[in-house]
Amino acid sequence: MEPVKTGVLGCGTISDAYLGADDRFDAYDIIACADIDAERARETADEYGLRASDPDGMLDDDEIELVVNLTPPSVHDETCRDVLTAGKHVYVEKPLAASVEEAEAILETAAAEGLLVGSAPDTFLGAGLQTVRSAIDDGLIGEPVGATAVWASGGHESWHPSPDLYYRRGGGPLFDMGPYYVTALVSVLGPADRVTGSTARTVEQRTITSDPRRGETIDVDVPTHESGVIDFADGATANVLMSFDAPGRSTFASPAFEIYGTEGTLRLPDPNRFEGPVEFASGDGATEEVELTHEYTDGRGAGVADLAAAVRGDWNHRTTGSLAAHVLEILDGIREASETGSHVALETSVDRPEPLPPAFPESIAD
Repeated sequence: MEPVKTGVLGCGTISDAYLGADDRFDAYDIIACADIDAERARETADEYGLRASDPDGMLDDDEIELVVNLTPPSVHDETCRDVLTAGKHVYVEKPLAASVEEAEAILETAAAEGLLVGSAPDTFLGAGLQTVRSAIDDGLIGEPVGATAVWASGGHESWHPSPDLYYRRGGGPLFDMGPYYVTALVSVLGPADRVTGSTARTVEQRTITSDPRRGETIDVDVPTHESGVIDFADGATANVLMSFDAPGRSTFASPAFEIYGTEGTLRLPDPNRFEGPVEFASGDGATEEVELTHEYTDGRGAGVADLAAAVRGDWNHRTTGSLAAHVLEILDGIREASETGSHVALETSVDRPEPLPPAFPESIAD
């Protein structure tokens, strides 16, 4: 399979994870990068041996077939649609957009242009969560009944060099960290049909404690402590808590990520990573580590390879825009439920992504 020529739009902190993954995959080849900050684009291009351009130049580059969009969530709608109308497929960081309406606009544009949309997170393609999928499909825990997903910290201003975007439209813990957990749950349990929840914004301003902007104050425009209940169409119910208001939380044991069934419980691995462990506890209290059924543990870029393989031909695309849009509606619904004091019925649905071949990504070429 000829690699899909790929450009990276946005050379911020997360770009290194994608640019460093290029050599791991044969399905795509990153040849260029672009940023509104010309100097940052040049520095990134020099580091990774790419050609640099401004965003318009990337869109005009006929050699580029696919763009990895790493711009802030607040502009995902605009930038994704610009990429698509330029005739290029797009893979975008999570969340797909800052609102359900914007996500719909992206997918409508893609359909009109006959192009594909892929979206992070791609961590559910990793060995850990693919093993969870296999274990549940094989009946290890019986019938799934419920799940718990908890992620909590004191906020990204303690480590990120420019944390503003996490507290602006499209940010907050539910939209930032929630996609990892909820995408994993949908990939295992299937689509949801209603949600409810409560959210809070604890303070209106935060002080950055990381360099180089230590001591600077930033505004908080979004909820920072968010709790939801997700009802899945097949009957399982999940409790989800995402928070930037838990200083010291990482000092204690790992946050809970578990699925409960009629025959036992699975402890899931960190959905922000690709590896295990996956642990099973039976009804009699015995515990064991589940042997991984899949191979891929190497990090980000798997979703781009997944999209690139679908661009080239006979490959079942898994990190789809439709999946990301359904996850976004779940997250947005939790916030809406908090505002209205009600359950929110979801309008979108999606099929569970097909399980990966155990030998992914080598299996792409088969």
